[in-house]
Amino acid sequence: MPYRAPVSELRFVLDHVVGFDRVAATDMFEEATPETVEAILTEAGRMAEEVLAPLNRQGDLHPAHLENGVVRTSPGFADGFRAIAEGGWIGMSADPEHGGMGLPIALTMAVNEMIGSACLALQLNPLMTQGQIEALEAHASDEIRDLYIPKLISGEWCGTMNLTEPQAGSDVGALKSKAVPNGDGTYAVSGQKIYISWGDSDFAGNICHLVLARLPDGTEGTKGISLFMVPKRIPDADGNPGVANDLKVVSLEHKLGLHGSPTAVMQYDGATGWLVGEPHKGMAAMFTMMNNARLGVGVQGLSVAEAAMQHAIGYAVDRRQGKNSVKHGSILEHADVRRMVLGMKADIFAVRSIAMDCAVALDMAKATGDAAWRARGAFLTPIAKAFGTDTGIRVAGEGIQIHGGMGFVEETGAAQYLRDVRVTAIYEGTNGIQAMDLVGRKLMDGGAAAFAILDEVAGTDHDGLRAAAGDLRALTEWMLEQDMEDRFAGAVAYLAAFARVLGVHYHLRAAAADPERAGLARIAANRMLPEALAEMAKARTGAEELFAISSDEIAA
Repeated sequence: MPYRAPVSELRFVLDHVVGFDRVAATDMFEEATPETVEAILTEAGRMAEEVLAPLNRQGDLHPAHLENGVVRTSPGFADGFRAIAEGGWIGMSADPEHGGMGLPIALTMAVNEMIGSACLALQLNPLMTQGQIEALEAHASDEIRDLYIPKLISGEWCGTMNLTEPQAGSDVGALKSKAVPNGDGTYAVSGQKIYISWGDSDFAGNICHLVLARLPDGTEGTKGISLFMVPKRIPDADGNPGVANDLKVVSLEHKLGLHGSPTAVMQYDGATGWLVGEPHKGMAAMFTMMNNARLGVGVQGLSVAEAAMQHAIGYAVDRRQGKNSVKHGSILEHADVRRMVLGMKADIFAVRSIAMDCAVALDMAKATGDAAWRARGAFLTPIAKAFGTDTGIRVAGEGIQIHGGMGFVEETGAAQYLRDVRVTAIYEGTNGIQAMDLVGRKLMDGGAAAFAILDEVAGTDHDGLRAAAGDLRALTEWMLEQDMEDRFAGAVAYLAAFARVLGVHYHLRAAAADPERAGLARIAANRMLPEALAEMAKARTGAEELFAISSDEIAA
């Protein structure tokens, strides 16, 4: 079944659910008129449907591979990337000073959703570059910004982020990579990095690696880490790719999915790099890129969920089996299939709304400088990332179930969605880490951001939702009284409960704007709210029972 870009659904969420008109009303984003939004979404949707979607299966069947030290990308990926770059989609939210469009991040996320649904393996490339552009805009010197950002925006060069090492995964502070001053303003960067998405390609003029490493006087842990720009080829005096730098792709990982996206092991042997930001402040600079990517990865989960749902519905419409099918025409008339399909639709709407609400908050924070908007965006980011990717995995799994035995057969393409999306719950901070961030760092304001959102939810005209919002407020107050171990033990459940409550809130808001959506909103309320209450009960159990069983007993 071909992919259909949900342009009208995206417009509806922006216009009637998350209040995008407030963004367009700011001086910064006054060019994001309804006509501009419609044109952008329509054109991006057309490209996703016609140019990118046909590449998805090619990337899975013909993976990127390493050939004599050169990464060879999947058939058609070079042309697909060129279409993304030439459409201006990489630099949508980048500063116009360097060639960007200066458009809201909400529109970038909407476009990224469609590109990711069409071909997630390829969409990872511009996502990494977008994050790098934002990090450079915020932290790099004028010289680095002026040289790199225009080429990243145009797609001439591509960007990566290099954090993970064999011994330093989520604990980034354990990294061993070193950077030694060369005496001329540059640094010799040495070390090995793993899991580098799009660490190389055969269609980019240069690969620009942002690498975390420790200076000789850097302390242990994250506070002693610095950030460096380390290009594949060192720019010459004219800013063109010059001599090869002292780095290489050691190997490409053989992965469960995302075969079209080359995930590299990178080796740096005294490679020439330039400091980005202040010495020993690398994590702050990298977090700019990571926070961009966390919302982007949540949208990737949404992307795959949408594509997997469309694929499953297309199969269900054509598949005839059982008495109901004989009478009505397809398995879509079976109650259990309806349960799965409508559950998919309800969850996808909730995820899309959470992601767009988060993006609108980030746009409003940027346009107004208002701390309340910034806090809202920060609070919603881990929810968007974790709930978005969990939903992508769940919906892709349900898609296989709807296909029945044929879902387990690779030829139908249903399994690829699950294989591709599974990693999104792991990278850019595992979903457990997102949940711990939510109950830890994001509650350091005494719950102010959480309570502001819950006050909004409690104003909805629905008794069950108001009651759930009250229960979630009480749970938040309980969390604030616990030590971190007990908070962390219930963090995943707390995040899930918050996401479910928000999902129903958005559904009811949608139904108020369009009565034809009342049926799906009723399904969401009847199925999501009980799940939210169950998750809240789990969130209160604390850590004691988890540690009452010894490690020896667990491993026995």
